[in-house]
Amino acid sequence: MKKYDVIVIGGGAAGLSGALALVRSRRSVLVIDDGTPRNAPAEHVHNYLTRDGVPPAELYAIGREEVIGYGSEVVTGTVTTARRDGDFKVELADGTTYQGRRLLVTTGLTDVLPDLPGLAERWGKDVLHCPYCHGWEVRDQAIGVLATTVMALHQVQLFRQLSDDVTLFLHTAPEPTDEQWEELAARRISVVEGKVEQLEVEDGKLTGVRLEGGKVIPRQALAVQSTMRARAGFLTDLGLETTELEANGIVLGTAVQVDAMGATQVPGVFAAGNVTDPRAQVISAAAAGLMAAGGVNFDLIGEEIRLAVAARSS
Repeated sequence: MKKYDVIVIGGGAAGLSGALALVRSRRSVLVIDDGTPRNAPAEHVHNYLTRDGVPPAELYAIGREEVIGYGSEVVTGTVTTARRDGDFKVELADGTTYQGRRLLVTTGLTDVLPDLPGLAERWGKDVLHCPYCHGWEVRDQAIGVLATTVMALHQVQLFRQLSDDVTLFLHTAPEPTDEQWEELAARRISVVEGKVEQLEVEDGKLTGVRLEGGKVIPRQALAVQSTMRARAGFLTDLGLETTELEANGIVLGTAVQVDAMGATQVPGVFAAGNVTDPRAQVISAAAAGLMAAGGVNFDLIGEEIRLAVAARSS
């Protein structure tokens, strides 16, 4: 079995950026990607300098061409298990196994959405989560914000920056405080009490939000909060577990904990991108992949120094 210096698990921005730096440092690199990036439903990537507006698939295709051009290998597959047996061995869903000295995990996350009819089908189109990623595209439209936690009070103020017509649907979130009610009123944000029943869609576009009882509030875009869960179940056999991320006592999701250079608590395993930081946009995920690649390369150099010293002394 061929042994690689580094196996990169995940071929999005973080993984390809890390692979590029590693292969340019003359490391043998294998990238394993299952072809299901988090931003697959989105039409375009934004806030990526010089690539703003590029479709996600096009960005990753360019990245794959670059890493392959330097000598990296890229295969399609889903890693199901990773084990340590001297080096690391990863197994794919089809039974194929690969061996590597180090692992760089960049598998991203899964967005768990509120359970509402019609919502998942519009995800990444006119059902959104990030004002920085998609806000410009819905500027000046009739925007709704679906509240499931108090974090929606923060989200609605961000989208208010983009449109004068913003409505907060309280849905299942707690009642705002007196101060929050005052802030909403001051910024002329409409508030609708009661639970949302479903989304209204016509001709492939969001047209409104239906409340329990039947009333429909016309909307062209709806912002929601997802629960962001790291794709890291295959790391269990290595003893690497995810931890919960909280803000204001609310669980936002799960992530793999790393240090400043992307090292996890398991020696030889590094991670970067959304699997470690759910809030990272594409450009910051790419930067984290580059940083983690530096950590991986220096870790390998340390091992090679030790082996060289031992060989010289023998």
